[in-house]
Amino acid sequence: MKARTPYSLTLRLALLLASLSFVVMGLVGAALYNVLAVQLRLRDDAALVARVEQIRALLKDTNTLELIHRKPTLFANMLNNRESMLLLRYPGQPPLIEINPNHADIPAPTPVQADTPVQMSSVAHYRTASDIPVSAVTARARADGAAGEIEITAARTMLDRTRLLALYRERIFALALAGALLFALVGYFLLRRGLLPLRQLAAHADTVSIARLDGRLDGRDAPRELLPLITAFNEMLARLADGFMQLRQISADLAHDLRTPVNNLLGQTQVALGRPRSVEEYETLLASNVEELERLIRMSDNMLFLARSEHAQMAAEIQPLPIAEELARVAEYFEGPAEERQLRISVHGEGQIAADPILLRRALGNLLANAVTHADVGSEIRVLAEHGAHSVTLAVENHGATIADEHLERVFDRFYRIDAARTQSTTSNGLGLSIVRSIMQLHHGAWQAHSAAGLTRFSLVFPNPPL
Repeated sequence: MKARTPYSLTLRLALLLASLSFVVMGLVGAALYNVLAVQLRLRDDAALVARVEQIRALLKDTNTLELIHRKPTLFANMLNNRESMLLLRYPGQPPLIEINPNHADIPAPTPVQADTPVQMSSVAHYRTASDIPVSAVTARARADGAAGEIEITAARTMLDRTRLLALYRERIFALALAGALLFALVGYFLLRRGLLPLRQLAAHADTVSIARLDGRLDGRDAPRELLPLITAFNEMLARLADGFMQLRQISADLAHDLRTPVNNLLGQTQVALGRPRSVEEYETLLASNVEELERLIRMSDNMLFLARSEHAQMAAEIQPLPIAEELARVAEYFEGPAEERQLRISVHGEGQIAADPILLRRALGNLLANAVTHADVGSEIRVLAEHGAHSVTLAVENHGATIADEHLERVFDRFYRIDAARTQSTTSNGLGLSIVRSIMQLHHGAWQAHSAAGLTRFSLVFPNPPL
């Protein structure tokens, strides 16, 4: 099934703006319509009340009854409206005057007593059988010379008012629709211009490749609302550029480090196959090859650990550990290599630390291995613990060559080595301190390196309690 193409953001916003404008103008028009309808009704009701009061006043004249009998058309002329109706009669008697040009049904509201003023609330509103709206009011009056009270009914059909309001509704709808279309067109044009930086961003993203990560989006003329997006996009490009550069460097360093043991294996094997050898010579060759293969295995294990540690699903199993026991365990493991270089390892630390035991031992082991390799012969290596308010710091100190500041910033990078002497080490592959950094990241901790006046200190700061 063919996927439906989504509408553009510009069109969506323009339609939303048009809908909103239509609703707003419709609500305003409806409010004005209601005000007009109420005012027209009040005007018509006031006219009916005034007509009844006027006729009441006329009936007090002695000549009015005579006029009713002789010239009823005078009252028809007084109404001056084909929608108006008038009925004068004695209660329960035939009409004295009945004016009904449209022959509509004249309602009979409850009459207002003769001594009571007619109020606006006395006007009743009906709908005839033919669904014609009618307003009417009935009141009684005393006429001079009359046999009794006369009942006055003034009414009016509201066809003209209904047509006027219907026309008003149609115009409100037409104006709201026209305004919505105008808002849609203007909004589409303005939004398209306003979203130009987004299209530029998309066009720039199309040009991004591994070979072109140095370009940045210019946000000087962009709207303020898009500046965070532009800044985030540029920062993403910067991170990608750094990541690809680091990846290229890692690939080059890894290829270089792999070439050394492979070349050793190949060279020694080719030399051994150059002529017949004794069993002892072959055993020596195999032992040397085993060392190189073990070096390759260590390098593979370290790379695999670094790859796994950067995966989101890997997490450290934090638990409380006794510091003195853990430090002593790691120091004991390195007593043999330390004695070969006439080094002493001293341990200072008490209390507990919250850490993953396997990862903690590996991090400390890498720091101690680094210290044993680069410490001055006959010097002391100190492994100590320091407690802070919210953290525990484990440190490894050794006396040796001072590391320059520019190197301290990069010693935790993969495959980074400070000088040629360190590069010649057959036991180091430049990944030990990188593993330490990854382990501390898993613990949400910090890693530090300081070197001055021949004393080098590597510190691991563990949160306590852990994050």
